[in-house]
Amino acid sequence: MEADSRIRIGTAGWSYKDWDGILYPPEVTRKKIHPVEFLARFFDVIEINTSFYGHIRPELGRLWSRKAAAANPNFVFTAKLHRSFTHSPLAVMEPTSAASIRPNDKDERLTREGLDSLAAEGKLGAVLVQFPVSFKNTSLNREYLEQLLRQFIEYPRVVEVRHESWNNAKTIAEFMSHNVGFCNIDQPLLGRSLGPTEHVTSGVGYVRLHGRNYEQWFDTDNRNDRYNYLYKPAELEKWKDRIEAIARRAESTYVIANNHFQAKAAVNALELRHLLEGRRVPAPETLVKHYPELKEQVEIEDSSGNYSLLG
Repeated sequence: MEADSRIRIGTAGWSYKDWDGILYPPEVTRKKIHPVEFLARFFDVIEINTSFYGHIRPELGRLWSRKAAAANPNFVFTAKLHRSFTHSPLAVMEPTSAASIRPNDKDERLTREGLDSLAAEGKLGAVLVQFPVSFKNTSLNREYLEQLLRQFIEYPRVVEVRHESWNNAKTIAEFMSHNVGFCNIDQPLLGRSLGPTEHVTSGVGYVRLHGRNYEQWFDTDNRNDRYNYLYKPAELEKWKDRIEAIARRAESTYVIANNHFQAKAAVNALELRHLLEGRRVPAPETLVKHYPELKEQVEIEDSSGNYSLLG
C-alpha cells in the first residue's frame, strides 16, 4: 500500500521521563529540541494527554503548534477533553455516570481557550471525549452525552466509550446523526470491556491502542504498569486491516498508540506506519538501539539528521 495522507499515526502524549535515552536523544533531554518538534519528524499526529488532567494554556498550544509545523507541515494534534466533563471526581472510588460528573463554567472556558489556540493555528484534528469503562449505556448517560456533544459542537468530536453496552446499531446511528466519531479501541477484554471494532460514524476515523496488559490493568498502585505492553507483529497486522477499512470510509483517520511504557508506543506506531505504507519509515537512532527489531522496517536518523538502513 502506498502512503495514505489521510491516515496519521502517532503517540498519546510526549512527556514521559522513561522516554529519555530510549526514544529521546540528549538534545531533547537537555531541552535543546522540544519533544513535539522531535516527534513530528517521525509522526503526523500526537494526542495531547495533559489536556485531560489540566487545561491547555493558550501560549503553550500556540508554541506546540509552531514547533510541530516547523518540523512537519502535515502534522496535527488531537486533544483529550478535560476529565471534569467525562469522569467522576472520585473515579477511582466510584463509578462514573451522568450523576457523578461535575464540570463547571470555568472548566468550559479554560477548555475552549486551549482548544482554540490549536484550532487557530490549523493544528486541531479532533477532540477526544474519553469515558471510563464504568460509564455504561443508560438513558441518563445517553442524555448527558448528547448534551455534552452539543456543548462542544464547533470542534471535530470523537467519543471513546469502553463498555460493550455502547457497541450496537442504535448507538452507531446516533453518533452518525450527530456527526460524532466513534473511537475504536484495543484494550484487555475484562468483564464487559469493549472489544476491537472498526466503526466510522463521521468524517473522523479514530483508533487507540492501549495494550493488553491484563495483569496490571486495574492495578492502582502503579498505573503506568498497565501500559507496559509491546504489540506483536500478528496483532498489528489485524489492526492494519481494520485501519485500512476505517480509512476507506473516513476523511481523516488518527491512530494513537497509548502503550507508552518505555516508549513502546513509538515502536508500535512506527511498525504500523511501515505496515500501512509498505516501505521503510524514518526512526530515531536512540529508539532503534533500544529496540533492534525495528531495523528491518526503518531508516535510522542519527543526531545529525542523516539516514542509514543499519544501526
